[in-house]
Amino acid sequence: MAPPNTRRTGFSKRAQYGTFFGYVAALAGALVGGGVLLVSLLDHDAFSGVRGLAADVAAPAGSAVAAGRSGVQDAGATLYGWLTWGTTNKRMAQELELARVRLAEARAVSEENTRLKAMLGLRDALGPGNPKPVAEARLIQSSATSLRRFATISAGSDDRVAVGMPVRSPLGLVGRVLEVSRSTARVLLVTDPESLVPVRRARDGLPAFAQGKGDGSLQIKLINLGVNPLKPGDVFVTSGAGGLYRPGIAVGVVTQLSRDGAVAKVLSDPTASEFVSIEQVFAVAAGMPEALTPYQPPVPERKK
Repeated sequence: MAPPNTRRTGFSKRAQYGTFFGYVAALAGALVGGGVLLVSLLDHDAFSGVRGLAADVAAPAGSAVAAGRSGVQDAGATLYGWLTWGTTNKRMAQELELARVRLAEARAVSEENTRLKAMLGLRDALGPGNPKPVAEARLIQSSATSLRRFATISAGSDDRVAVGMPVRSPLGLVGRVLEVSRSTARVLLVTDPESLVPVRRARDGLPAFAQGKGDGSLQIKLINLGVNPLKPGDVFVTSGAGGLYRPGIAVGVVTQLSRDGAVAKVLSDPTASEFVSIEQVFAVAAGMPEALTPYQPPVPERKK
C-alpha cells in the first residue's frame, strides 16, 4: 500500500495547539504591523511619544558606546603619534630648516633688487644739471685690514675711466681713481691716510677737511681753529674746493669729538657697496680744467 501524500503533525494535542497559536500570533503580528504602518503613513506624529521614550531609554547606552569609541580613537591616535614621533619630528625639523633657507634666499633677492634699483637710480641721485657718470661698475674687492685702503672696480680705460676721477655709491663718496688698466681700476678710498677731501658741514657750510685714519673712519679737521663747533650727528659733504669732487656728495657723519675736530663714520662703506659710479672730475665737467692746475705767477718779458 502506497504512503499518503500529506503528513499530519502528530497525534499530540500540545503540538497541534502550539502550531495553531503560532499561526494565530503570526497573523496577529502581521495585522498589528500593517495597522501601525497604516497609522504612521496617515499621521506622522502619531508615535512621536513612543519614539521619544525609546530614545530616552537608549540614550545612556548610546552615550557609553560613544565615549568608549572616542576613548579608543584617542588612545589609537596617542599610540600612533608616539610610534611616529621621531619621524614626524625629523620631517618638521627638515621643513623648518628648508623654510629658513628659503627665507634667507628671499631676503637676499630683496636686498639684491634694492641694490640694483639704487644703481639704476644713481644717475637720478646726481640731481638735475649734473654731468652723467662716465661709467658704472661693480666694486670687486676692498682692503679692510691693512693701514692702506684701496679698492678695485670692474671698469678701466676701455670704459673711459681715467686717473683722478671720483668714485661714489648711492650713499656717498667712496674715493678716487688711483691707477687704471684696460678693464679694471684701483681706487684710493676716502678712509686711506693719504686721502684728503675738502668738505663742509651740510647744515651751515662750515669748511673742513676729511682725512682717512686707516681704520675705516675719517678725521674731520677744521680750517678755523678755536672753539670746536662740531656735534655728534653733523653730516659733512664735499665742498667742491680743489675742483676734483663736485659739491654736495655725502662723505661722513660725526660720531666723536676730538681736540681739533671730530671723528666721523663713512656713509658709503666700501664693504657694503656693491655698485659704484665713476664721475668726471668736477672742474673738467664744469669746463674749468685750469682749476686743477696750480697757480703760477706770470714770467716777465725780457727787454730786447
